[in-house]
Amino acid sequence: MEARQAPDTPARWSSEEWQTRVDLAACYRLVAHFGMDDSIYTHISARVPGRHDHFLLNPLGLRFEEITASSLVKIDMDGALVEPTEYEVNAAGFTIHSAVHAARPDVFCVLHTHTEPGIAISCLKEGLLPLNQWSLQFHNRIAYHDYEGIALDLDERERLVADLGPLKVMILRNHGLLTAGFSIGEAFLLMYNLNRSCATQLAAQATGAELVIPSAAVCEKVAQQYEGSHESVQRRQAFEKNEMTGEQREWAAYMRLLDRVNPGYEA
Repeated sequence: MEARQAPDTPARWSSEEWQTRVDLAACYRLVAHFGMDDSIYTHISARVPGRHDHFLLNPLGLRFEEITASSLVKIDMDGALVEPTEYEVNAAGFTIHSAVHAARPDVFCVLHTHTEPGIAISCLKEGLLPLNQWSLQFHNRIAYHDYEGIALDLDERERLVADLGPLKVMILRNHGLLTAGFSIGEAFLLMYNLNRSCATQLAAQATGAELVIPSAAVCEKVAQQYEGSHESVQRRQAFEKNEMTGEQREWAAYMRLLDRVNPGYEA
């Protein structure tokens, strides 16, 4: 199956930036579709292609299901608007997302949620357990950041990125979940599986029965299997064969879903 056709690009943006805007708007609406949004709060950010100092963020006041490609706001690493807009930016969103984008040039997209399963797991001292195939993806590959209050203090950024380190998944204690992807699709898929992992753990723990946890060797084996099918590996192989990666195929499938249930994000 061929990659999805890119929409026409408005004159004010490059075709690369417009495609990023379309994908990011789609990501917002998919997060809403799967019930991972929180009113007008939390954020998903993406770098502006070709720029390491600008990124796109949702405008304060719109629900995720309302986000469009053209409504996304562009800001710099100091939180200043790069282009005129009628919208404002949530200060807490800037703090978290600017921290990761500034410290991790390899990260293209940062996704942060306040889901009930995610917050519940963030309140457990043991955190996420390696209970099932979804959660084994994150075995020994998940960071934790202690709660410091609503993320308004800029000096928290240094501690947040120190805790994240080179990883792509983090649980913000007493707060929520965060994923950092090399692409918008990767950040979304990581969050989707992370949230399902949290929900499944809570369901298993709610039974009160003894939990069955695979051996450390099996946990590491599965985590490495996930890494073997990772976008960075598949991208090289697919490029050599002129094919789509598994991640690209899955992201395209979600885009088709969105075209059916909530079109209009390309506006």
